[in-house]
Parts: sequence; structure tokens; C-alpha cells
Amino acid sequence: MAKAYWIAAYRSVSDPAALAAYARLAGPAIEAAGGRFLARGGRVRAYEAGAAERTVVIEFPDFESAVAAHDGEGYQAALAALGTDAVARDLRIVEGVE
Repeated sequence: MAKAYWIAAYRSVSDPAALAAYARLAGPAIEAAGGRFLARGGRVRAYEAGAAERTVVIEFPDFESAVAAHDGEGYQAALAALGTDAVARDLRIVEGVE
């Protein structure tokens, strides 16, 4: 079974306090759902029209687990703490190759 990944790229952060509140809730919710952080805002070099943005990559055992983690109560509480205007980001769930 192929693993799956959350890939989040943060274009901007306008409310660092809301992002911190989100992180306090999101990390434990993601890990409880089987997620493992592979990259979390370290150094970035962008190529080919990319943007050097804060990027987070989280691995899950499979695609269904990744979707369930996002839709689960714990992560939804984290999103509520983040609000709608604190960050501009692109979050994708992608299935890996076997």
C-alpha cells in the first residue's frame, strides 16, 4: 500500500499567535492519526517558478489515513484555532508511489 503525504506551503503568515495556537493542537492531532513530520519549515530553495515558502511535509501510512486525519475532530479544532485570515497556504494530500 502506498504512503500518502500532506504538503503545505505557506505563502504568508499574518497572525503568528494564531499559527502558534494551531500548531499546539495540530501536531498532536496529526501524530495521533498516524502522521509523521518529515519537513517542518526548514531551509527552502525554490526552482522553476517555485516560491521559497515555509513548507511542511507529513507522511501517513496511506491515503485514507491522511484524509481521515484532516477531517478528524482534533485537526478540525486546530483549523478553528487558526481561523481564516491568519495564514495564506496551499495544503495538498498526495498519494505516494509504491
